[in-house]
Amino acid sequence: MFVSDFPHGGFPCVVHRGGAAGAQACANGRTGLWFEKRLQVLRNVGKHAGLVAVGAGSGIALGCFLQLAGLGGGGIGRFGGYGGSGGGGGSWPFWPENCVALAELKEEKGSAETFDAHGLKEGVKVPLYKLNPTRRYKVSSVDLIDNRKGRVVSSKDPFYELVTLKAGGIFTKAQLQAELDNLSTCGMFERVDMQGLPQEDGSLKMQIRFTESEWRSAEKFRCINVGLLPQTRPPEVDFTKLSDREREEYIRTQEDEYRRRLQRSRACMLPRSVEREITNWLRKDTRVTARMLQRIRDRVQKWYHDEGFACAQVVNFGNLNTDEVVCEVVEGDITELVVQFQDKIGMTCEGNTRKEIVDRELPRQLQAGYIFNIEAGKKALRNVNALGIFSNIEVNPRPDENVDGGIVVEVKLKELDQKTAEVSTEWSLLPGSHGWPSLASIQPGGSVTFEHHNLQGLNRSILGAVTSSNLFNPQDDLGFKMEYVHPYIDGIGDPRNRTFKASCFNSRKLSPVFTGGPGVEEVPSIWVDRAGLKANITETFTRQSKFTYGMVVEEVTTRDETSAICTNGSHTLPSGALSMDGPPTTLSDKGIDHLTFLQANITRDNTKFVNGTPIGARDIFQVDQGLGIGSKFPFFNRHQLTLTRFIQLKAVEKGLEKPPPVFVLHCRYGGCVGDLPAYDAFTLGGPYSVRGYNMGELGACRNLLELAMELRLPVMSTHTYGFIEYGTDLGSSKYVKGNPTEFFRRAGHGASYGVGIKLGLIRAEYARDCNTGTGSIFARFGERF
Repeated sequence: MFVSDFPHGGFPCVVHRGGAAGAQACANGRTGLWFEKRLQVLRNVGKHAGLVAVGAGSGIALGCFLQLAGLGGGGIGRFGGYGGSGGGGGSWPFWPENCVALAELKEEKGSAETFDAHGLKEGVKVPLYKLNPTRRYKVSSVDLIDNRKGRVVSSKDPFYELVTLKAGGIFTKAQLQAELDNLSTCGMFERVDMQGLPQEDGSLKMQIRFTESEWRSAEKFRCINVGLLPQTRPPEVDFTKLSDREREEYIRTQEDEYRRRLQRSRACMLPRSVEREITNWLRKDTRVTARMLQRIRDRVQKWYHDEGFACAQVVNFGNLNTDEVVCEVVEGDITELVVQFQDKIGMTCEGNTRKEIVDRELPRQLQAGYIFNIEAGKKALRNVNALGIFSNIEVNPRPDENVDGGIVVEVKLKELDQKTAEVSTEWSLLPGSHGWPSLASIQPGGSVTFEHHNLQGLNRSILGAVTSSNLFNPQDDLGFKMEYVHPYIDGIGDPRNRTFKASCFNSRKLSPVFTGGPGVEEVPSIWVDRAGLKANITETFTRQSKFTYGMVVEEVTTRDETSAICTNGSHTLPSGALSMDGPPTTLSDKGIDHLTFLQANITRDNTKFVNGTPIGARDIFQVDQGLGIGSKFPFFNRHQLTLTRFIQLKAVEKGLEKPPPVFVLHCRYGGCVGDLPAYDAFTLGGPYSVRGYNMGELGACRNLLELAMELRLPVMSTHTYGFIEYGTDLGSSKYVKGNPTEFFRRAGHGASYGVGIKLGLIRAEYARDCNTGTGSIFARFGERF
């Protein structure tokens, strides 16, 4: 056995060969070539191992060779082995040289698809040395025959992981001999022979006869972490030239070295329960076999990978032929965290963003001294993506070239353009005199948006937007919003994550308060214009939970369909005339209010997505407190509490397209005391209140209670669902100024039930109105809860 250092750092390659032959192979540079080809195979595998976690341009590339090296969960081959041999204990290595052998075979085979007929007598077994070195033989099938059992092993046997010969492949004698050499030196077998059985079609059926390696029984099992341990080079020795005494001395020296290695190792994270489970396996068998070691390897690696330690790898078994089997694991110790900025073509460059901004978003588990975990990488993706200043984010673990067994975590970032501007236009076709649109009735609308992100590299930004549905006459409904965002107001290094926002705005929305009930003739629309200033501070506790508080100063104007100021609601009389004595639209008598109030919102959200559907709990409490500043000195308190629970009814395997069944419970309570203008009253009915009704169709009130239940069942890759909802004004509609609920003949309460199916972002629903006994079909965008 001899050890050769990897030319690119990382772990040493321990190749078991016979004395001088092994030394000659190393001298010929074969080990370095082996590593280069192995590394290329891992790069190719890595191309298909990317994991996108946030957005289309973000992902974790699991290019860590510790994870990708394994075939079927681990890989078996020529890594590792201190511990000597003989009665004092031995070692049995795992490493993926079979993966490399397959690459070598593919490289040598080329693109030729033709083969030469074997020219041998059918049914007579032929050893490899009798094959013609100039012919290319087609392999029809491969059988593994256990010499001890005297029969062909099952195709599911783990030993098939070692064989790179595939049915239908074309190979030369040299390639078949290389396959045999690889199996002979992998440590799995005491003896391996290969022979061909000529077939009628000119192909060969390859038979591989083996005697499985065995060691004495063991009573104990121990797992250790050998990551970051330096790999030393044992002296190269030709055993054929040593005396018996010299051989014993050499073996004793290696055993002492292995004991010192065990002392320098660290405890691994494998729980005691798994160690006890494996110990029971060992005690039940009379011998420790290669299959048993494979089973142990798979169990150990399964625990690591299930827990997210994607770079963990079993690299060696030591102390064989003793009472205790030692499993050596490289867990993936992080030695360095590197943040790199890239330009648009992927070259490393100087970024505009301050490095401290990125560092504070990276979880502590990605720092040096921790074990790399895939969940920490995902969290880093989410946190950095939430900054909103990068177009592409990658978290790549790679082997450290300077520290054996170490992992360097690279965070690669591509920044978005700092300055952007966008102009969009749209046309609304309005009916002409005969119901058909004419040129004069085509009104162009549009918006102009500009953004300046990441000012001074501190993630500060200025945003602006101007919109109008009629560019020919924009003063009718011109809307605008200007916003300045200033994160980290306590300093970048402060653990409190507080962001200051200031904005000025002008918006127009249709008020659902002035809406007719069932059977009421069409009610003239009332539009609510709001213009003012808003400033708030948002403190983020977790990725989804936050606390926002600030102040709003605004002017509110109510207008009719002609954009004239409107002071009262109206409805159509039986004579066809309009009744203008409806509920007042504002606190003042002029149709214009001025308000100043404090606003706070706290959100507790621990939901997570399981196969695309939310699971967990979400609670939201919001309060608006009037300060008595403005029209008629308004002093009020308006508050609402929303509680939603997404209960998973059945466990499903994560990562599949099929979502789990979910039961949703929802409750919303709202209340108000003091001076409440009608346009700020709570409304009942609508796609986000009580489904099956139009917006505000059930009433406008000072207090409300909404209850909803929804059962979501998976169908293929989406959900079908049934729901029941109820809403009531708790008798508070009459306390709204002018009582809009009674004036527009609304019920003040109502229930509905129905079914639906989710189609991407669209919810197609049938909802039954329990007040009138009628049903309707709706298509809605977005989530209900």
